[in-house]
Amino acid sequence: QVQLVESGGGLVQAGGSSRLSCTASETASKTSFSINDIGWDRQAPGKQRELVASVTSDGTTVYADSVKGRFTIYVDTSKKTAYLQMDSLKTEDTAVYYCTGEMQLGHGHTWAGWGRGTQVTVSP
Repeated sequence: QVQLVESGGGLVQAGGSSRLSCTASETASKTSFSINDIGWDRQAPGKQRELVASVTSDGTTVYADSVKGRFTIYVDTSKKTAYLQMDSLKTEDTAVYYCTGEMQLGHGHTWAGWGRGTQVTVSP
C-alpha cells in the first residue's frame, strides 16, 4: 500500500556531509495516507541494525547517542519526504541506511515498513 524509497548516500570523506532522503508514496491508487512517524535505521557489516533517528507527526525527534549533534532529521510533509542531514561524518557511520516508517491509512488502519536501503561509506 505504501512504499519508501531512499536516495542519497554514496562515498564521502570523514568530516564531510551527506544528505539522505526518503519519499513515501502509495503503491495503489486511491490510497491516501499521512505520516505517523518516519526515520532511519542503519546496519554496518557484522553489526546489529540500530536506530539512527526518527521523527513523529508532532515533530518529536529521537536520535541515537552516536549521532546527536551531527545528524538532523526533518520532514517535508507536503512532499511526504523525510531527510537525514549528516554532518561531521565518521568512518564508523559507514553502513546501509534504511528508511523506516509507520503511515496512517484510512479506516483506522496503519502500514509499517522500510525501504531497500542505501549505502553510505565514509572514507578516512
